[in-house]
Amino acid sequence: MHKGIGLATAFAVALAAGAASAQPRLRQHVSSPARALVGATLVDGTGAPPIADAVVVLRDGRIACAGSRASCTIPAGTETVDLAGTWITPGLIDAHVHFSQTGWADGRPDSLDLRDRYPYEQVEAGLRAHPEAFLATYLCSGVTAVFDVGGFPWTWDLRARAAADPRAPHVAAAGPLLSTLDHWLNLPAERQFIYLADEKAARGGVRYLAANGTDAVKVWFIMAKDRPFEEMAAAVRAAADEAHKLGLPLIVHATGLKEAKEALRDGAHMLVHSVDDQPVDDEFIAMARRNPTIYCPTLTVLDGYGRMYDAVLAGKAPAVDDPAGCVDPATRQKLADAATVGAAKVDRARADARKAAIAAKDPMMALNLKTVVAAGITVAMGTDAGNPMTLHGVSVHAEMEAMQADGMTPMQVLVAATRGGALALGRAGAEIGTATTGKVADLLVLAADPTADVANFRKLRYVIRGGVLHTPGEFAAH
Repeated sequence: MHKGIGLATAFAVALAAGAASAQPRLRQHVSSPARALVGATLVDGTGAPPIADAVVVLRDGRIACAGSRASCTIPAGTETVDLAGTWITPGLIDAHVHFSQTGWADGRPDSLDLRDRYPYEQVEAGLRAHPEAFLATYLCSGVTAVFDVGGFPWTWDLRARAAADPRAPHVAAAGPLLSTLDHWLNLPAERQFIYLADEKAARGGVRYLAANGTDAVKVWFIMAKDRPFEEMAAAVRAAADEAHKLGLPLIVHATGLKEAKEALRDGAHMLVHSVDDQPVDDEFIAMARRNPTIYCPTLTVLDGYGRMYDAVLAGKAPAVDDPAGCVDPATRQKLADAATVGAAKVDRARADARKAAIAAKDPMMALNLKTVVAAGITVAMGTDAGNPMTLHGVSVHAEMEAMQADGMTPMQVLVAATRGGALALGRAGAEIGTATTGKVADLLVLAADPTADVANFRKLRYVIRGGVLHTPGEFAAH
């Protein structure tokens, strides 16, 4: 064997081992009291029929037993909580978020440039120093785990920070994105976009991610007008090959059928965003099954851009879908400031054209989601939170309701937002996502039936995080 090949193989194995060892262990609240939840209807996230008058025994932060009264014996002396008339589900998982973005234009000055009032360097420094507001917003909204699939390197640190905080969701993170477009939205000494200039850059980028213990390799497969498709595809293939060698899952942002199929050929673990230009075909379905690939449709994020432009043009604050008061005051203030931005900041004709283009994509996204679901491809719920008007935490409701409106049954949406999300998280999701014996006790208690309408996830009575019972109000913004 050539010595160079041996060294390369050893290096790859070492990096893969480093990545695996860097995975944070899921927090277990070993001090949480033993408790039995009784009388609720259990919807466990596996797709199995609901269990009426169920028992869920919690011990040391895990589910000791979940099922019917006949199958789950309550140990003597265990505190019981009567939840008759409610529904228990796993905690929601948002498989597509960005902590490097704020939910407003200050985090995406490429969409609306407000750097004169929100200097980008200061925005990012603030996000890095104080992620707790967004962490609380997720739990307030019933989201107990998230996957940050692209951002500045500091997003990796959120994993340990969240693991040490009993009032935070689980966090997985992919770190900086590899991009076919040389995007400018970086900082002088930090990059969130690593340019896939060629195959060498692609492999080097993946090795950098692996050395930092990333949870995945995320590729932003954007159709750059000045680059031949095959040149971009070759770089993506090289990144995928390197990721597979290092045992890292590949996540690809691909909205066109051509680039999505290339991502599937390259063994993508998850596609984020719907294919929105053409119907997915038999070849697409066959490759998605073979990998297998998770489809994260991300239906509502583009609408947020339109709402942002409308608000600025109208000179008024945009409406916020937040009935439980989860959104933090700083974010609310930024949204209110939309009234003072001035219509001159937005090209009305371009904004109208963009809104029309977005609306034109909706039927194709709905059609392709139906096709993917009918084919049995795993679906995960993801919002792309952090983009303008796709607010952290609260946006899961609009996303799930859009999935239902586009043809998924409430049960299918529930499974996508729980078990599907856990599968998207890979190793980081192995112990979450279903309300079944042995899993971490991350649960929701709802006042109405989510299998009748996913809008009933808005009727959240309790959030159980690692076996500890909370009311949503404990996490609400004040």
